[in-house]
Amino acid sequence: MATVLNKFINKMRNLKPGQILIIGFASVIAIGTILLALPIATTSRGSLSPVDALFTATSSVCVTGLTVENTGVMFTLFGQIVILILIQIGGLGFMTMASLIFMMIGRRISLRERLIIQEAYNLESIQGVVKLVRTAVFITFTAEFVGAAIISIRMIKQFGIAKGIYQSIFLSVSAFCNAGFDALGQAASIREYVADPIINITIMCLVTFGGLGFPVFIDILRKRRLSRLMIHSKVVLLVSAVLFISGALLIGILEWNNTKTLGQFSSPVKVMASCFQSVTLRTAGFETIPQGDMTPSGTLVSTILMFIGASPASTGGGIKTSTFFIVMLAIFTTVKGKQDCNVFRRSINQQSVRKAYTIAALALCLVLVDTVVISAVENITNGARTLSEVLFEVVSAFGTVGLSTGITGGLYWISKTLIIITMFIGRLGPLTLSMTISGAALTHDTLHYPEERMIIG
Repeated sequence: MATVLNKFINKMRNLKPGQILIIGFASVIAIGTILLALPIATTSRGSLSPVDALFTATSSVCVTGLTVENTGVMFTLFGQIVILILIQIGGLGFMTMASLIFMMIGRRISLRERLIIQEAYNLESIQGVVKLVRTAVFITFTAEFVGAAIISIRMIKQFGIAKGIYQSIFLSVSAFCNAGFDALGQAASIREYVADPIINITIMCLVTFGGLGFPVFIDILRKRRLSRLMIHSKVVLLVSAVLFISGALLIGILEWNNTKTLGQFSSPVKVMASCFQSVTLRTAGFETIPQGDMTPSGTLVSTILMFIGASPASTGGGIKTSTFFIVMLAIFTTVKGKQDCNVFRRSINQQSVRKAYTIAALALCLVLVDTVVISAVENITNGARTLSEVLFEVVSAFGTVGLSTGITGGLYWISKTLIIITMFIGRLGPLTLSMTISGAALTHDTLHYPEERMIIG
């Protein structure tokens, strides 16, 4: 027995950082699945099936928000707290949470653990990772506390002091972690608050802050001037602002007269709902208008924004804002007949460009394959799902958004399993996951063959 244990320990020590991340997230999901499957986790409505328990745990840890059951109705207080803890672990990352515990007990963060944190946040080096963890934890808990305090202004009036505070904390944590879960017990997310500026603005701010990425926060705190920020921070802030404004404008224009979404409200509420939709599509998952009733063009715009997602080293998913920016910049550069991708008087290295193209291509392939397979499965099992509904669901899972047109609970178990895998890939990143599985690593080639031109286009 001791020999087997020693072999297992040695094998774990030889694992690469990416492999540890995969095992870590999978382990947290497995524990969450077991806890949510317990009778104490669900109400008298009945227990969850193994697939639905796994789906809920994965959605929580991957901060997605897709649900097969109403969280506030199906789960007891114990079950809801399990989900809330899984969301917090998923938002910060299990390695960040482990590092926090190590710091609290006075244990030093080892080099190996720093490498895992570097992998988790997609950082270029391990320099300053411990400070990043401290700052990330401080920002997270501070933002969640402030958000809960503001939201409680409404929740306490509606639910009373104890339940109101609990609902405020749940919403605040879920919003900052870009999870999209709520324990309100309403079948329509937070649609009843569509005209409430306190709830809308607070959640939008929490989602936005959570989606910017911790390195950006640290850079802003250090430099305090836009002109002195590193290129990454400038790009993230620029793209986030452009996507928010353009998303709100497009949603507002396309849905303005749709009586099933924005058309039923006054002009000020329409503007606020359009802004909220633009923000929540960036991997948040809350909704104030029904996604299934949007116009085809509005649904397409929503799908594109979900695919882009949040920013690197944040609580959100998607291909990330920086990836989208580099791909668009590289296309523009090629069309202009130039070689270097320049931005803010700096040149983006070719390795970053190749990495961005690879991430976008892998993500697109994943979404297309999943959409085809799930559409076929649902057609065979008489699920009667449209291609638009399936595509929306798949992109929502990959981008860890959590918005749905209402088909999640009725999906066949094979389709749910594919959605589970997609959420997991979306949280860890398609490139990180594929390179870890293949055992590859980014290296500089020492052998260069003669170049040969190919006919392109």
